[in-house]
Amino acid sequence: MMKKVILALATTLVIGTGTTVFANPNTFFSGSAGKQLTEKFQQLTRNNIWEQKEKVDLKFNTYHPQGMTKVGDLYYMSSVEILEKPVKYDQPKDGYDRTPGKGVGHLFLFNKEGKLLKDIKLGEGDVYHPGGIAFDGKSIWVPVAEYRPNSKSIIYKVNPETMESQEVFRTNDHIGGILRDGKEGTLKAVSWGSRTFYEFNEKGKVLRKTSNPSHFIDYQDCENAGKNNIICSGITELPQPAPSTAKYELGGLALLDMKTMDMVHELPIPLFSPNGHVVTRNPVYLENTTQGIKMYAVPDDDQSSMLIYETNISKK
Repeated sequence: MMKKVILALATTLVIGTGTTVFANPNTFFSGSAGKQLTEKFQQLTRNNIWEQKEKVDLKFNTYHPQGMTKVGDLYYMSSVEILEKPVKYDQPKDGYDRTPGKGVGHLFLFNKEGKLLKDIKLGEGDVYHPGGIAFDGKSIWVPVAEYRPNSKSIIYKVNPETMESQEVFRTNDHIGGILRDGKEGTLKAVSWGSRTFYEFNEKGKVLRKTSNPSHFIDYQDCENAGKNNIICSGITELPQPAPSTAKYELGGLALLDMKTMDMVHELPIPLFSPNGHVVTRNPVYLENTTQGIKMYAVPDDDQSSMLIYETNISKK
């Protein structure tokens, strides 16, 4: 969520009623902006005060949002439209713990007023669940998987100007989030619940597969943060004391070393939406500001709002 800082070397592009600026891919991951953001993130604690600055009502059915990225003043958000929910089996069948369900994968483009500019469909058949997305300075990377663990995925890259999608490769696991390492050209990905980390080349060959040592939250949406780090947002659901059957949503953010995928710094985010969801439940995007960090989040389903917060690093 950090790499989207707009740098000096850029071209301007008009899409519909919005204007967006693309950073030069060669400078996108360099310079002081990413470093500043990483350094600020490491100063965050659970005592930081996040002040809500804006609430943008999205003027379209968002279904169940998943991942978000920002390019200039335009927003790209993945979402799953669930037509039939998967149902768990009494006993696993053919390696699966539930039915595939039915649905439609979406990638939305909207402006800062919340107006929908474009909606493209991604996936095929049982593969309809998009995950966390990221922009690499040229393309938006979107994983679309079956809505069940240990399944299958199609990895797409999308031209943010034309919104044309291109299938890049397929892989035999549920990929819940993906981003491209602009320095190495490889792809970093997380599985269902982010329990497994993957590194792929652009032909889909698995270069590295490791277990996630952190069980604090399940990562939902990850982005580059400077040259050597990524920041992930996510959630875990915790049970409440009996007789309550409700679950508490614990949300958080984590800074990871891009090479090793080791956790560098993490913290809970105790902010909740009007519908009672923790704000890091699904799409999150972070931006560097003069005094601190800005966070964009879309935690609620269907008739959603984009909630925009800021925290001042000097005020804790």
